[in-house]
Amino acid sequence: MSTYTYREVLNQVQQLTDDEKLQLLEDVIASMRLRRASEEPQKEQHLHNVMEFRGFAKELWKGVDVEKYIDEERNSWDG
Repeated sequence: MSTYTYREVLNQVQQLTDDEKLQLLEDVIASMRLRRASEEPQKEQHLHNVMEFRGFAKELWKGVDVEKYIDEERNSWDG
């Protein structure tokens, strides 16, 4: 998996439509909330059903050839 610099990510974000930027922000915030919840003490942690995340960040996958992505990911494991 490649590592992106802040500038590379920012340049990609700037190419998105306003709707895509809003969706990205919503997805990032949701991800941060999930991480934060997992860091809370066990007694305060809220449990979630995995199905609550259905469709999460689906805009990020629009136009992506899933088979090609999986193949590239698997190939990256080999070194």
